[in-house]
Formats: sequence, structure tokens, C-alpha cells
Amino acid sequence: MSTISGYIKQFLEYCEVVQNKSKKTLENYRHYLKRFQDFLSAEISPKDLTLQKVQNYRLYLNRFIDGKGEQLSIKTQNYHVIALRAFLKYLIKNDIKTLAPEKIELSKIPKRTVEVLSREELDRLFKAVDQTKKNADRDTAILETLYSTGLRVSELANLNRDQVDLKRREFMVRGKGRKPRIVFLSKRAVEKIENYIKNRKDNLKPLFVNSLKSDILDDEKRRLSTVSVENLVRKYALKAGIIKKVTPHTLRHSYATELLINGADIRSVQEMLGHSSITTTQIYTHVTDKKLREIHDKYHH
Repeated sequence: MSTISGYIKQFLEYCEVVQNKSKKTLENYRHYLKRFQDFLSAEISPKDLTLQKVQNYRLYLNRFIDGKGEQLSIKTQNYHVIALRAFLKYLIKNDIKTLAPEKIELSKIPKRTVEVLSREELDRLFKAVDQTKKNADRDTAILETLYSTGLRVSELANLNRDQVDLKRREFMVRGKGRKPRIVFLSKRAVEKIENYIKNRKDNLKPLFVNSLKSDILDDEKRRLSTVSVENLVRKYALKAGIIKKVTPHTLRHSYATELLINGADIRSVQEMLGHSSITTTQIYTHVTDKKLREIHDKYHH
């Protein structure tokens, strides 16, 4: 196993078995490193990997056109570089001579900005669910849960009924990197979930199920997909007349911003969102600064 491709296979096995990386992370690493292998075209030894070769690879990524005829974003290019650096760190750790990963810098990207909903927009969103329609109980419970907890859409879709303690109004989820965290529900969200479960006619494991025929008793076939959750959030935002692009993540952003505006410290918000780095949570500070400015202008004359 003296070539790059052989070591990549070893590295992916290490990530799976020793580091216990999530399925999604493994898929991403495999995809990004396969692109690096394809770029190299010829098999080389890790010791022959130079900074110039990596620079040429980055130029290739910057000019790459995907299947949709679009260029890779700087963020996506950085993901490729992060995977490559992780691979090189693995080689160094195993005393295999190669390029030092710290020599490879990530591209600078513009500071992230986040879109949040105002209290008035949130009220309109919740009221957009027509309570006479099929799935109204479920959709209301989903919207309230997303806003009450700040869950990622995948975390919400993976919830099971037995994992959510409605009496204590809390439950544990495993987010990115399978990192566990405690999530808390508002009384209003609990009320909507209880109402939804009460009207369910099944004993299926998922907390939120789709509208397939009720005789389909396969838990995973009936589990509501992340795409379906995204579609229903978008549908009610349009119905509510909200011009902004609204996704489940917009509700996560709104949840975090609301906490900070009301006095929560950033470390606590970091824990509640399941961010591994405080830097990620700091994207909300400019939003709250803006909100504080609005409050100052409104109440200080």
C-alpha cells in the first residue's frame, strides 16, 4: 500500500472503525478524495505529493464545472481541501512521509449572514396551517418543534416517538459527528405534538410520518423525509406571504437569535445548537446587534 489510492482506502477504514465517523461524513470524504485521485490521474507515493501539486488541484477545483453546469462554490472547494488535510494528518500520524497538512490553507470566504424571521412573521407562518386540512396536526407540530428546539432538519426527521419525553419536555439527539446534546421543548410545542400523536391511528416508531397508505407498516418507509419537511416549511412560508427564502434552518437561526436577544449567553446557545466551535455560533452576533439597534431606535428618544 505505497500509493495514494491505497492509503486513502486505509484512511476511510480508519475513519469508519476508529473515529466512528457518521455515514454522511464517510460519503463526503470518499467523494472528495476520489476527486483528488481522479485529478492526479497517475498513481503517486505520498512522499511525492508537493505543495505545487495541491495548488494545481485547487486551480482545477476552482475551474471545475459540475453536472448542472455550475462552478463549485468556495465553501465546497474548502470541503475538498479539509478532506485532503484530514487524510494527510492521518499519514503523518502513521509515520508516512508526505506534505505537511498545515502548509495547505483554506480559501477565505465572505462572512456568513443568516436570515431570521421576526415575531410577526413567525406568527403568520404558524397561522398559515389550515387546521381543517389533512396533516394539519402534524405540520403544526413540525413547525412548532423546529422553532422550539432549533433542530436541524435531519435531526427532526430522525426523531422517534419513544425518544421524546413530553412530560419532562426534553430529549437527546445526536447531531453532526454523532455528538449528543439535550434538546428542550416549549409547552406550546409539547401541546401540538401531543395533539398530533393523539390523532394518529398507528403505532409506528417515527415521531413524524408521511401520508402513504396506512397499511404500510414499515417504519422507515413511513418516516417523513427531510425533503418533505423542507417542502412543507416552504409551502407555509409562501402561504403566509413571507418574501424571504424560508427553510427549516431559517427556524433554527430564528431560535438562536431569539435566545441571544433575550439574554442567553453565547456558550449556552452553542451547546443548545450542538455547534462544535463557538466560531459557528458567532454568526448570530451581527444579527442580534442589528436587532438591538432596532430596539434602541424604537425605545430611546
